Amino acid sequence: MNKYGGEMALNEILTRWAKVNPKPLVLLIDEVDALVGDTLITVLRQLRAGYAKRPALFPQSIILCGVRDVRDYRIHSELEKAIITGGSAFNVKAESLRLGNFTKADIKTLYTQHTQETGQWFEPEVIDLAWKLTRGQPWLVNALGYEVGFEIKAHRNRSVSITTEMVEQAKENLILRRETHLDQLMDKLKEARVQRVIQPMLLGEQIPLSKEDTEYVVDLGLVHQNQNGHTEIANRIYQEVIPRELSWGFQMGMVQETAWYVDTTSGKLNIDKLLAAFQSFFRENSEHWLQQFQYQEAGSQLLLQAFLQRIVNSGGRVEREYGLGRMRTDLLVIWPVSSGVQKIVIELKLLHHSRPSTIAQGLKPTWQYMDKAGTSEGHLLVFDRDPNRAWEDKIFSEAQTYKNQTIIVWGM
Repeated sequence: MNKYGGEMALNEILTRWAKVNPKPLVLLIDEVDALVGDTLITVLRQLRAGYAKRPALFPQSIILCGVRDVRDYRIHSELEKAIITGGSAFNVKAESLRLGNFTKADIKTLYTQHTQETGQWFEPEVIDLAWKLTRGQPWLVNALGYEVGFEIKAHRNRSVSITTEMVEQAKENLILRRETHLDQLMDKLKEARVQRVIQPMLLGEQIPLSKEDTEYVVDLGLVHQNQNGHTEIANRIYQEVIPRELSWGFQMGMVQETAWYVDTTSGKLNIDKLLAAFQSFFRENSEHWLQQFQYQEAGSQLLLQAFLQRIVNSGGRVEREYGLGRMRTDLLVIWPVSSGVQKIVIELKLLHHSRPSTIAQGLKPTWQYMDKAGTSEGHLLVFDRDPNRAWEDKIFSEAQTYKNQTIIVWGM
């Protein structure tokens, strides 16, 4: 380092290595995009400088592994006081390859290998759930299987078959532990071009997306784009992690306790009390709290989810459905009770045009989700973002009936 300095040391090491090896070298550098700033620029430029010396005095092939294509790197150089793109620092790329996802059959084959080696069975529904949760994302498939089969001690008893409930718990464990893969991927949410794709999905808006932004987020693996151009979050785990990550700090800053909202006799979640408490919280704090969200347009929905997650974390879970063009966010709260599970549907909508029309548009999908979930507990939350409307006009709760089902409508 003293002789060659940081600008040429790597190049010299690789040159000496190639020189003493009779065969051409292939070098793999994993997580290369963990490097930042001038360090990353220096590495790319040294690799580029050695290109002409191959194969006698430099590796014949170099594979850079990371979550992004090198062409997408936008690197801030402190030395040059400029933004350097990966393509300009490393313009000798031969090809970009993306590790594809597993198919559903691949997941079955992988989990069957566990059964063959340990004798522990997976119930048939587990493969369907693993596919639904991961959509074949390789790290998620393996992490989910390892968590449910090895990390959870009770499941190490190989005479116990793996059930869907066990897989759901394994999924929650991965999310709550903020595993490195999830943590690194969620860090990308801070980038403006990622926000321009993800925020409309959280809002359910139907707006055109930038081709370049979408391609970038697809390359990250955060979203999936069908052949017809329809764009959606890549899998259900990411779909749950994204709003939880964006609202995690707010959730930690709340003082709400689960015990405040659980009926001591039945063990059920008192959702009316919980939503009334959120309504008061939103009225008192939203102006200040919403300004702190990076995704401010989706702040109302994220704040509700943070409040809800804070309460449900101690035993239940929240399943989320959202996406482009839905014009709503659907939440399903699943809370364990002695007689089974309590299911509560909560639909979130932004007020458009008028209160009556927004409520009318929200009742049908709320009822449909209630019917799908097999529950009679349904709530429709309408967020009014008009700064000129008084809170007295925004805050309300009323019971509506749709196809003989009662749906409680809450105004915020």
